[in-house]
Amino acid sequence: MNNVGIHDLDRPGSPLDAATSPFGAPWPRGLRGLGGLRFAWGSVRFDASVAFYRDLVGLPLLETFENSYGSTGAIFGLPGAALTFELVRAGGSIEAHAHERMCLYFPDERTRNAATGRLRAAGIEPIAEQHPYWSATGGITFLDPDGREVVFAPFVYGTNEPSAPGHGA
Repeated sequence: MNNVGIHDLDRPGSPLDAATSPFGAPWPRGLRGLGGLRFAWGSVRFDASVAFYRDLVGLPLLETFENSYGSTGAIFGLPGAALTFELVRAGGSIEAHAHERMCLYFPDERTRNAATGRLRAAGIEPIAEQHPYWSATGGITFLDPDGREVVFAPFVYGTNEPSAPGHGA
């Protein structure tokens, strides 16, 4: 295994391509052709979760499928056609991990508050005890029907992220 330090990334002969991410870091050569990203979660409260993300969070529902290779699910669009989120009906039970969350980043408090309006109008309140980072940076956290956190942040990661005590180096 080749261990490459951050300072080695842009040196000649680096295993990484000259193409860069939006943050200026070189993009891995093997991922250069990446055309999209989808992440998926299993859901035991599938119908309620689809309604939550579609009607209350406001994500556009792009497609649903039933018994497709043994799975039933829903695909939601995220900003840009190359980024999608999928819910798949799960049997049994799923326990959401404390760090299993979706973070939605907004440029400021006004747009963050507007985005949480449907949730609040439906009588859904943010959780009182959220991760300390989100409390320190103005995030508001709601739970989806499966118990996963959905954070509405008043900043965009890597763009106007506020300093938070105890965050980073």
